[in-house]
Amino acid sequence: MQTRAEHLAWCKGRALQFVDVGDVQQAFTSMASDLGEHEETRGHPGIELGMMQLMAGQLSTPSEMTTFINGFN
Repeated sequence: MQTRAEHLAWCKGRALQFVDVGDVQQAFTSMASDLGEHEETRGHPGIELGMMQLMAGQLSTPSEMTTFINGFN
């Protein structure tokens, strides 16, 4: 089983692949879904915060989404 840090790095990497092709919505969805797959990242409060930001239009560019994803710890 992956450590929390390894799993988080994997989640970020997958999400950033979607950012790289300009799909910020799928990047968020990927991050949220993948975090739910590990016992220590399941229910991460960043997902709720991100959903609010996404709905407010604050995560609409690749740059904004990259900053958001890289901010997870």
